[in-house]
Amino acid sequence: MATAKVVYASMTGNNEEIAEIVEEALENANVSVETTEISQADPADFEDADICIVCSYTYGDDGDLPDEAVDFYEDLKEEDLTGKVYGVCGSGDTFYDEFCKVVDDFAAIFEQTGATKGADVVKVDLAPEADDIANLEKFVSEIVAKQQSL
Repeated sequence: MATAKVVYASMTGNNEEIAEIVEEALENANVSVETTEISQADPADFEDADICIVCSYTYGDDGDLPDEAVDFYEDLKEEDLTGKVYGVCGSGDTFYDEFCKVVDDFAAIFEQTGATKGADVVKVDLAPEADDIANLEKFVSEIVAKQQSL
């Protein structure tokens, strides 16, 4: 059975909800999942998983990383995740110019780790609605299919 590690950063609860949707979709695909809040996680935890997923929000006008995600982000740069499949999703506010920039930032870091992209990033405007849930379920389906093809 494939294993997944889902790490999330959430200020308002939106990304915790996104992580729960991702976790449920992974479980429905018969993947064993462990979900952790980013301040309690270590990028080295990804070494023990087949699928690595980050759900993070973007903070402020400049598209900043959440404070609680900075150490995780910096440490992720040092990981060798060759043979792993990754996905990144998260929420933001379209009011800001840098909508969901952190989602793209984490995807770029995963590329540097040698991990294989499992699906295009998913960006959610604030809280997930029906369309977003469908997109997240498709996101998971693509990641699981990619992992199974390796």
